[in-house]
Amino acid sequence: MRHVTRNFPKRADELLDGGSIYWVITGTIAARQRLTAIERATDSDGTPRTALILHPELIRVEPRPMRAFQGWRYLSTTDAPADLTEGSSTAQMPEDLRRQLAALGLL
Repeated sequence: MRHVTRNFPKRADELLDGGSIYWVITGTIAARQRLTAIERATDSDGTPRTALILHPELIRVEPRPMRAFQGWRYLSTTDAPADLTEGSSTAQMPEDLRRQLAALGLL
């Protein structure tokens, strides 16, 4: 799996040392995917791009409000949302219900 983006990250080595890309879905950080490689790529018109090679496993994280952004966000371990584990109080909750409760400020 690969995600193509415009710029090559300045701190690529850090990202490849256990880093993940976090997915913001409808205003909430909802999941992450581990980065396995970063490669230089080109668009069909020859424009330079960067391909983030992702591990196929999508890992749900504790939902956290976040507006969509462009560019790199380097999250420290303390700033990154925790993975949702089976023992988590919201792990078994339907996603739609979890989003509604979060929108109401109850999660």
